Amino acid sequence: MPTRNQIADDLRGLLGVDQVVTDEAELKASSIDRYRKLQDIHGIYCLPIPAAIAYATSADEVAAVLRYANEHRINVVPRTGRSATEGGLETAVPDSIVLDGSRMKHVAVDEASMQVTVGCGVVLQDLEDQLRPLGLTTGHSPQSKPLAQLGGLTATRSIGQLSTLYGGIEDMVAGLEAVFPDGAIARIKAVPRRAAGPDIRHIIIGNEGTLCFITEVTLKLFKFTPQTTRFLGYRVADMRTGFAVLREVMVEGLRPAVIRLYDPDDAKGAFSEVSKGQAILIFSAEGNRRVVDATIETINEIALAQDGVVAIDPAVFERWFANLNWGPQQIKAERDEIRATGEIGFTTEVSGSWATIGEIYQSTVDRVRAEIPNLTWIGGHSSHSYPNGTNLYFVYYYRVDCDPADEVTAYHEPINAIICEQALAHGGSIVHHHGIGKARAPWTQAEHGSAYPLLCGLKSQFDPKGIMNAGTIFPMT
Repeated sequence: MPTRNQIADDLRGLLGVDQVVTDEAELKASSIDRYRKLQDIHGIYCLPIPAAIAYATSADEVAAVLRYANEHRINVVPRTGRSATEGGLETAVPDSIVLDGSRMKHVAVDEASMQVTVGCGVVLQDLEDQLRPLGLTTGHSPQSKPLAQLGGLTATRSIGQLSTLYGGIEDMVAGLEAVFPDGAIARIKAVPRRAAGPDIRHIIIGNEGTLCFITEVTLKLFKFTPQTTRFLGYRVADMRTGFAVLREVMVEGLRPAVIRLYDPDDAKGAFSEVSKGQAILIFSAEGNRRVVDATIETINEIALAQDGVVAIDPAVFERWFANLNWGPQQIKAERDEIRATGEIGFTTEVSGSWATIGEIYQSTVDRVRAEIPNLTWIGGHSSHSYPNGTNLYFVYYYRVDCDPADEVTAYHEPINAIICEQALAHGGSIVHHHGIGKARAPWTQAEHGSAYPLLCGLKSQFDPKGIMNAGTIFPMT
């Protein structure tokens, strides 16, 4: 294998001097993602730093870098917007290449076919700002929208806050382009639907950079009619009642844009002025005015039919939703608060069926409270529901009473383990939409069970030399 200096020199030969970064501060910052945000704040970088950051501007340049890395068995960590939270961007192997696609920003809107083709480096918020004046939207709206780019959103199988209406990223992607470790460029054409064998889009969607590098995505588009958006909100006696309302709304076939349930602890943080120590339910609907009005009316009937449900002024939730996205300003505020308080918070999301989600929630909260020292609080909320079940975000804060270098192993990893273990124990999934990354890779085999060889088969077929994002999805041995 070439030395780190030789790797950097070779990349300059492939891409040009201005597309290769070897500044030490940049390399350290590129060795981690937001899974290690406390260490980042304190300037502690305990993982191997990469040999170089390579900024590709085309699929051909990505292919050149991957062919080089594959020939020399150099680990490659693909990235775009750098908003990952599960360790997927960590450089677990010394002298890795961080392959960055954030400069690939082409956009082509096809209004007739209601689709848009974008480079992997297009920021979702920028794309929406371009589409909205045309009366269009992708419908994708994760909190990371001001930061996240389309390559990473597709690679992590992301989902947005309006998923009940528009779906997850896997429902939005009509076609895509990706480069594999041998330099082969695969283009999957965008069509409404086809029955030409297994859906090969799903080899690429959600691969987290372990099989290939996504360079381009074609997304479906929807009409955007914000003037018809309406909200509802309620106080709820307990989580059992809240889950019952969510289930009934979904089983009835309704498609609200937002459908959320916050437990009392999480609601206290988000809606302290109205929660009064109870759980909070939130709904919104958007689109055609007659459909929106019918949806809101039916949801209200379902909710108020349950005992212990009290309606709240919807304006509270309209204001909340308008300030929900997570951009540079919010990250700075979070870092300042961590420095000031010594407390740090994270989220870990799972999913489960309606029959088991209540037990996943309660057993997890009980274990974390009993087993984790210096816990400030743990709560949870459901934010994405389906006819057969829902997801759960566990939100937890703890006071760091150890060397910041040890924070992940002392607190974050044990909490993550409890959440994954309880989800699996009750038949749920260890992850709903953040991706497995490296943080949850120890549970990948348990997650898939007897289907795990299928996943391993993809890795052996498409990345036989194992150069793609070592330790992500597939645990390092």
